Amino acid sequence: MGATLGRSNSFNGVLESKLDAKMVEAMQRRALEGTNVKSFNSVIMKFPKIDKNFRKCKSIFEQFDEDSNGAIDLEELKHCFQKLEISCNEEEISDLFLACDLDENMGMKFNEFIVLLCLVYLLKEPTVAEAQSRMGLADLETTFEALVNAFVFLDQNKDGYVSKTEMVHAINETTAGERSSGRIAMKRFEEMDWDKNGMVTFKEFLFAFTSWVGMDDEVEEDEE
Repeated sequence: MGATLGRSNSFNGVLESKLDAKMVEAMQRRALEGTNVKSFNSVIMKFPKIDKNFRKCKSIFEQFDEDSNGAIDLEELKHCFQKLEISCNEEEISDLFLACDLDENMGMKFNEFIVLLCLVYLLKEPTVAEAQSRMGLADLETTFEALVNAFVFLDQNKDGYVSKTEMVHAINETTAGERSSGRIAMKRFEEMDWDKNGMVTFKEFLFAFTSWVGMDDEVEEDEE
């Protein structure tokens, strides 16, 4: 995903691990419901539709980028949550902001904003669904649910993380008989595991996914 994902995780480790723990617990609960995803290839087939639904959020992003500098800062994010009536306290908003501001410039770009919304969907599903309805973005709930389902499919032991072995197994199921399947799996896993600890969280998966569907290109175009 480019240079952003290669940086060290240098912000407050306590805040990060606290948020990660919440995500893992939420994903473990979600895994109990199962998934309708049968293969990684079926996820790939949804890339164009997911990309289209992501881009519908651009007007929402621009609305809350109050100073029109191409990024949403912490205060703007607080206004966003207030306006959308998403029930998070200030500490939760700050934790989410720090987790999604990958280059630590105190401003979230569009792809980081998308990841944040999806994390909030996982953690605060009922209130986010209502907010999306108010925004006229009902399709976004379907998109976020598809991403949660994809992660549950990859997380075969349902521990809230995706391991290298699980990724290889998922890709091998999709590309049975293809000699390149192992190489494809390793490449995809490396794109997700940006802190190189051998385990992929839902947040890491989301950032890789925004790159796979072309959201990084959107950010680069805006910066030109």
